[in-house]
Amino acid sequence: MHKVVSRDGTTIAFERAGDGPPIVLLNGAFRDHTIFDALVPELTPHCTTYVYDRRGRGESGDAPAYSVEREIEDLEAVISEAGGQAVVFAGSCGANLAIEAALAGAPITKLALHEPYFRVEGYPRPPADFMANLSALLADDKRGEAAEYFLAELMGLAPEVIADWRRTPLWATNEANAHTLLYDTALCGDFAVPAQRLAALPTPALVVNSDKTGDWLRAAAQATAAALPNGRGVQLPGSWHRVEMDVLGRVLVEFATT
Repeated sequence: MHKVVSRDGTTIAFERAGDGPPIVLLNGAFRDHTIFDALVPELTPHCTTYVYDRRGRGESGDAPAYSVEREIEDLEAVISEAGGQAVVFAGSCGANLAIEAALAGAPITKLALHEPYFRVEGYPRPPADFMANLSALLADDKRGEAAEYFLAELMGLAPEVIADWRRTPLWATNEANAHTLLYDTALCGDFAVPAQRLAALPTPALVVNSDKTGDWLRAAAQATAAALPNGRGVQLPGSWHRVEMDVLGRVLVEFATT
């Protein structure tokens, strides 16, 4: 992987592929750049893709203290490698990060978001002590329990769904990256859609959700699209919190290149 050094000295690892206008792909909770392995081939005939490991994951470095501002600087460092400005596609908690970066003035030409982690009125938010409880589990190195707690209390997954996930090979990655769940929680703020702040964001934006996703994720996507003055929402075929990659690829290519 290529490497770029972020403003605080943290090394960020990224891969570049394809030809055409640049698009940076930004992952969400638990995952690293490999989450986009199926999407990148859909984009590279038309775009130059940049996928990177967010700090604390994969081949990227980390710092003793975390802040959202440092993650914004990481994204800006990758955008600099892409030529100084780029379209950004981000999913899950990564969408929250992309929003914060755009609001902070990062050189994002267009913003594509997949189901950001917000809770609209009528859907319960995680408990007030969620961050404290998650921090305590990680301080005791209970990485598996921390991952379960995040999935249950923030994502709203049923115990049997989490139990099934624990039996898959992917669970090892969840535990390996469990410490970064604190980063993703920080990105969510108070979990409310920042409607007033979004109303001042002129960046063209596309907010997508799956037709079979959870109700709170669908509601969050729709509310985010409605709050953006140059935003529009689109529902695409898929499953829970996931859109079919070939469909998503076509939509992103059209959005990024027109």
